[in-house]
Amino acid sequence: MPTIAILGTFDSKGPEHGFLADQIRASGFETLLINAGSLTTPGIQPDISAEVVAAAAGGDWQAVLARQDRGECVTLMALGATAVVSDLVEAGRVHGIISLGGGGGTAICTAAMRALPIGFPKVMVSTLASGNTSPYVGTKDIVMIPAIADVAGINRLTRVIFENAAGAICGMVAAAEKRKAQPVSDKPLIVASMFGNTTACVTQAKQRLEEAGYEVLIFAATGNGGRAMESLIESGLVSGVLDITTTEWADELLGGVLGAGPTRLDAAAKAAVPAIIAPGCLDMVNFGEPQTVPTQYEGRVFYHHNAQVTLMRTSAEECTQLGKIIAEKINAYTAPVTVLLPKKAISVISAEGKPFHDAHADTALFGALKSHLRADIPVMEMDVEINDPLFSTACAEALLRNIKAD
Repeated sequence: MPTIAILGTFDSKGPEHGFLADQIRASGFETLLINAGSLTTPGIQPDISAEVVAAAAGGDWQAVLARQDRGECVTLMALGATAVVSDLVEAGRVHGIISLGGGGGTAICTAAMRALPIGFPKVMVSTLASGNTSPYVGTKDIVMIPAIADVAGINRLTRVIFENAAGAICGMVAAAEKRKAQPVSDKPLIVASMFGNTTACVTQAKQRLEEAGYEVLIFAATGNGGRAMESLIESGLVSGVLDITTTEWADELLGGVLGAGPTRLDAAAKAAVPAIIAPGCLDMVNFGEPQTVPTQYEGRVFYHHNAQVTLMRTSAEECTQLGKIIAEKINAYTAPVTVLLPKKAISVISAEGKPFHDAHADTALFGALKSHLRADIPVMEMDVEINDPLFSTACAEALLRNIKAD
């Protein structure tokens, strides 16, 4: 029978984790209780004690525990929990993990979860789950469930949340166990970046690449998606990169909400993976509701995508900067790479007659990109919009050629 790890700060939330364990065992699964609390005596008896977790962090862990400084203890237990849980998963002793937590517990337990492989079942019930969860989730598939009320006792509200969470992890583990018996694709892997404004292009290119015998994984260019794609490229598991949607650099440069960090576009260089690069959606910067747009951008051209998303058109000056940044990133590539430029539109809404049409800005982008690019890197300029089938086919064929030439 599969075993589910229950990791938590049992010193402050022992009864709640005990209730969770009862629900999981009632569903037919084994449990392994791991105490990551360090300040007082645990509320329930764990299978792995806080001392074992702390010792796994290394260093002078006894001195840290003796000082009883909350911040120090959280850091220590996060390191220890990561080491303990990783060893358990590698040894095949646990098949899923779940936790309940407030601020400290969420920091500790999600640190351990982020160290686990994608696909390994992970559930975190947290008082922080309704806000910005990116520091806790990172690029991993951690399911964050809002605790609604504090994790402080079993009552008519928390009982429902905890029971549902137990059902979720049990269902995920059952699905993962079933998946082990299914064949795994051995097709070489290509990753692609996509946004709503480039969906048609990427979908058409994906079809051509699949016809050529590849499996294509598509990542949304939403910051976290770009980081996840870069992580997979750097892992060495990828045969080619279809980076049509480099829009995250516009957010990174101008303070939008979907930046992927300054290392976006670096992984293909590090892993020496064949690639194609296109300036998809570099015409737009993403903000939230209109009132969240920084005052410095007052008077700019905006497009209200929906109630929660406000897009800002990049200017010619900003596009010049973006072209230089993208070119300098590509210049580090050692595997075959091709740059493709759709001269009529880099997104749906930048086409002629659309809200973000700005030929001057596009010309600045293309000019800066070409002028800063290494002379030996091929550039294909096409007098079409980015979602034109001719452009998507050109992207796919260029990538296939680069993979063959590698």
